[in-house]
Parts: sequence; structure tokens; C-alpha cells
Amino acid sequence: MAASLLFLSSSTPSTATPLLRLFSSHFKGNVTTLRANPSQFPSISLCHYKDKPRKPLTVQNSAASAAQEASGSARFRLDNLGPQPGSRKKAKRKGRGHAAGQGGSCGFGMRGQKSRSGPGVRRGFEGGQMPLYRRIPKLRGIAGGMRAGLPKYLPVNLKDIADAGFQEGEEVSLESLKKKRLINPSGRERRLPLKILGDGDLTVKLDFKARAFSASAKEKIEAAGCSLTVLPGRKKWVKPSVTKNLSRAEEYFAKKRASADWVDTPSA
Repeated sequence: MAASLLFLSSSTPSTATPLLRLFSSHFKGNVTTLRANPSQFPSISLCHYKDKPRKPLTVQNSAASAAQEASGSARFRLDNLGPQPGSRKKAKRKGRGHAAGQGGSCGFGMRGQKSRSGPGVRRGFEGGQMPLYRRIPKLRGIAGGMRAGLPKYLPVNLKDIADAGFQEGEEVSLESLKKKRLINPSGRERRLPLKILGDGDLTVKLDFKARAFSASAKEKIEAAGCSLTVLPGRKKWVKPSVTKNLSRAEEYFAKKRASADWVDTPSA
């Protein structure tokens, strides 16, 4: 626009005509009738934004904030995450001077094997003296070792059977006693057989089936007129070679007994 005005004020209008055609303008007339005309190009306004103060990152670690988050009034965000009170402890700084509490020997003492580096001593080692696991008796005199003291039967007395309400002629076995809730074996006891003991008396005739009976129980059962059946136990597993040797030994001793009887008969 300034160039077009300069050419308008000059004396040679021939040079101004191409510029006026090149730059189109609403101005008509001379410089005296010049008025303000809005520009075709919009003005660009630059806005200077001041730096907003940033909020510092704060970690809330209080019981009140934890209670609010638990109640649902506050959501978990990066600015309110934190460990629970008391769940984090400062690490013990060993070897950082006496003021730290673990300086110098770092709690391992002055000298000795336990203050040196390496694996230390094995478990149960007591410096060469007889250790505890060797001082304790091992019950060597009991046949079968430590397991010999475990129960081998489920004992039931005759008085408990009489109070259970069995009718005459009913069967008394492990299954019937479980139904009457006289016994409730669990764990290892579920594999144990039944044994009848002789504490109490019977007034009805019952059919007893058990693995073992005490001497007093057998007398009272027979005196009451009850039937008694001794159930066979589980056969102990033996190696095939041992069974073969046992059978050969039985044959040998059977032949020897037969020959001894044959020798005794003619002499008689």
C-alpha cells in the first residue's frame, strides 16, 4: 500500500497504473481524500501466556486419607498413592560408623568363625560336643521303633454298645458302629480295624464281627449267647523269593516229621 501511495503522488501516472492493477485497492482520488480502510489481511494478535504455577507432587500417607479411599469418597490417583503406615521400614545401614548403630563389626562380633565370610557352621553343630539330636534316646528297645506306640485298633467297650440301642439279632461291626455314631474315625484311624473291649455287660443277643476281642469281652459275649466272628487281617506283603523259601522249608519239615513218625511206629 505504501508503494502504491508513492506512485500516486509522483508526476508520471504511467508507472502507477500497473501497480494499481497489480494491488487492488478501494482508494479512489488523490491523497487529500485518503481515508482509513480496513485491511484485507486479518491482523495477527500474539498472546503471551504466563507460566502457570505447577502443583507439587504430594504423596498422602495418613490414616484419614486411607479411610476416605476405603469409604469410596476418593479415587486412586498418582498424587494420593502411597504405602500403608508401618509397612515400610528403613534399611539398617551396617558399617557406616558407630552413630548409625551398626558400625565397626556390624553386629557380627569381634572374631570367630561366625564373624568371617563364608557359609559358617552347619545346622545342629555345637562346636564339637555331643549334639542334641544325638543326646536324645531313640527308643531302640521297642520292637518296630518309634511307630510301635501308635494305636493298632479302634477300641469299643460293651457298655457303649449296650447304650447305643441295638436290637436283638442285629450285627455289630465297624460299619454299624459308624452309623450309630459310636465311632468317627479320621485320618490314620480310618484304616484301623475294630476291637471289642469287655467294660460293661450285654442284655441282648447280637452278632459281633471284629478283628480282635479282649479276653473279658469274649467271655461276656459267649455268656450272653451272642455270636462272635473274628475277621481276618490283611496279609503282610512278602517277597516272592521269601515265599518260595518258606514253602520249601515247610515241605522239608513235613517230610522230616513224617519220617520221624514212621520210625516211631515200628518201635512201638
